This record gives sequence, structure tokens and C-alpha cells, in this order.
Amino acid sequence: MQKDPNVSKFKTKFVHFLKLIFPSTGIELIVFLFFLVVYGYLGSYIAIHHKIIFDGRIPWDAYFSFDNKSIVMTGGSFERHPLSYYFFNWIRELALLFSDGKMDGNFRFALAWLSNLAVSMSILQVFKYLKNIIGLPLIFSIPLILFFGGFSTTVLLSFTPENFTYTLFLLTLFHHYAAIKLKREQKIPALALAFSGITIGGLTVTNIVKVFIPVAFEKGLFKSWKKFANAAFRVIFTCICFILLYLNRIDFKYENIFSKTNEQYEKFSNVNATPTWDMILSYFFGGNVLFSNFIIRDKHNMNGYRYKGIIMDVYNSWIPYVFITALLALIIWSYVKNFRNKAAQVLMISFVVDILIHCLMRFGLHTAFIYGGHFAFVYPLLLGWLFYSYRQSPKTLSFLTAAFCILFAYLMINNYLRMTEFFWFLKTFY
Repeated sequence: MQKDPNVSKFKTKFVHFLKLIFPSTGIELIVFLFFLVVYGYLGSYIAIHHKIIFDGRIPWDAYFSFDNKSIVMTGGSFERHPLSYYFFNWIRELALLFSDGKMDGNFRFALAWLSNLAVSMSILQVFKYLKNIIGLPLIFSIPLILFFGGFSTTVLLSFTPENFTYTLFLLTLFHHYAAIKLKREQKIPALALAFSGITIGGLTVTNIVKVFIPVAFEKGLFKSWKKFANAAFRVIFTCICFILLYLNRIDFKYENIFSKTNEQYEKFSNVNATPTWDMILSYFFGGNVLFSNFIIRDKHNMNGYRYKGIIMDVYNSWIPYVFITALLALIIWSYVKNFRNKAAQVLMISFVVDILIHCLMRFGLHTAFIYGGHFAFVYPLLLGWLFYSYRQSPKTLSFLTAAFCILFAYLMINNYLRMTEFFWFLKTFY
């Protein structure tokens, strides 16, 4: 009996899709299981012994401005997270299934493990990119993912049920997928682009712009009207699908989008308690990588219940500023060195989107340390491109390795000590 070629083609694509998402080699499985176990232990301990992951009385800001309860129950505000309502309905119901319908320790445990799974899969995608796209040897790719795994963003999101947690996975997956297409000089299919735009933009609306960046680097796009028209069709198709789903979410009351968006922008963009340069360095570039000092504040849920919240302050020592400056210098160095590299350009332009939103437009700059899920993965990937570009220059490679080792050691020591302070906060108040 002759096989149906369409069935065979679908089966092949499905297998490739599974290999893209999940571990496909022994070393990838080891990397995935390592982080799953480490983060799993951390999240399990917090979920079982403390209530901070989900407390029905605390809608927001219990730790580092995350909105755990609000996000789990509603998906967040529609103007910033238009389709996350549906996604978190599934997350909540899955966690409730595990906890027999009770929002107790088992419920928190399930939420923590779902977050752990998403972050561990994100780190796996970064590792796959370093290994398969850049072609970096394990001697460099393993330290880079350990470095990324120790970031304040990845540590916190590994047990936090938030939009940023799942956005981190979707963005790392998309960048890996887009890099494969660019490497093979293939275009991203219309359905794949639409699905990426709906899922990524649905969790955080501004991120949909990042889905279109790789399209601009497709081979011969600006030399052929046919290719340009095809790319335009795919972008327009994605936008139409996204807009229709967005409008359906709010019953086509589009005027609410503008009023709510303006309200949110005014609320999160006019905080001047700290100098802008310091917020940019300490919160945006630094807070997503290196924990800063912590401040404990009194909070309330607007219904009479008072609780303690912990947030990050700006750095109070010159050493973290040197750390962040050195890391940014390496990132800029990598970008300049790999300027003609399409994949590196996609990463940097994606990063610039967040810089424009949070640093130039100042949206949420005073709490920019929570947005790392949108861009923190760019650091290890651009560092990977930097190491690769000097693979034939032993002296420069030795310098880069020494600099990285110093940054790595400081990051691990600093973040470990800060996490001990965070656990003191949990034991004292939660």
C-alpha cells in the first residue's frame, strides 16, 4: 500500500517540531534535567513551606512587583496581556486538578512546577541555540547556560506563575526556530508566524513586534517584489489574526484599548524617585541579571488586608555597576563584531525594542527588574556569538574567558547571598 505523501510530510514536520522543543540528544537531556531538578527543589520548598507563590489575599507585589494571584486568576490586564486570560485559565485548571480543586499547598506546588518546566525549557532552547546555531563547543556553551541559569530573572521565574515566565519560553523557542530558518535561508511559514504572533503577542502585546524582525532578514527580501509581497502577506495575515482575537477578547469595544493603555502608561511611566540613569542600570540592565539590595515595604490589597512586600533597590556599591558595565561592553562588542550576522542582528534589534519601551519611553522603568523574561536570554546568546567570532584568536579568546569567569563567579556569589536574604523574608513574613 502506497503511503500518502501529505501524511508522511506532516509526520516529518511533527517529529522536527518535537525535536525543536524537547531534548533530542543526551547532553540536551542532561541540561534539561539538571535545571528541572535544581529549580524544582527550590520551587517545591517555597511552595510547601511558604504561601508567597499564591495567597488569595495578596493580588500583587508580594515580591519584586510580580502579580501572582492576579495573573493566575485573570491573566492580567487585557491592554497589556490581551490573550493571557485564556492561557492562564488552562494553567489554573491544571493546577486545581492536581490539588483536587483547592487553592492550597498542592495548588502552589503545581504552579511552581509549571513555572519550573517553562524556565527549564527556556534554558534548553538557549543551549540548543548555542550548540546548534552558533556551533559553540560544550566548554563554552555549558558555562554560558549556567551563567544564564543563575540570573535573577531565571531564578525568580522558575517558581513564579507570571506572564514573563511563559513569555521567556516562547521567545527563546521562537528565536531558536527563526535562527534555524535564517541559517537554512528559508522563510518562516505564514501559519508558524501567525501562531508565534498570537502566542507571544497574546501574553504581552508589545512582543509581537519581535516576531516580525526575522522576516526582515530573509534572503533576497528587498531584491524581489515577489518575496517582499509574500513577506508582507505573512505579516498582515498575522496582524489580522491577532487583532481579531484581541477584539473578540474585549467584545470589539476597541475604544477601551486606547483609554486603558493611556492610563497604564501614565501610571507606570511617571516615577521620578530615582535618577533615570540609575534605574536604567540598576533595574533594566542589571536587575534582571544581578540581584541588587532589597527593601521591605508595607502593602495592602485595597480591602483592608495588610502584608509585607519585598522589592529591589538600586545598587549601593560600585562593584555591581562595574559588573553591568562590563557585561554590556561585551554585548556591544559582540554586536559590533557580528554586525553582518543576521541571527545576531535579530537578537540585538529584539533587545532594542525593550530598551525603547522601558528606557526611552520609561514604561515601568522603576520596576524593570521584572521584565527580564522579555530579553534576558539575549545576554548569553550574544556572548556565545562573541566567543565564536574569536575562535581563531587564542589571545582574545583567553581574555574573554578570563573576563567571563570573573563575571560568572561574582554573579553566583552575589545572587546566592541575595537569595538567602529572600528566604529570611519568607520565613519572617510568609
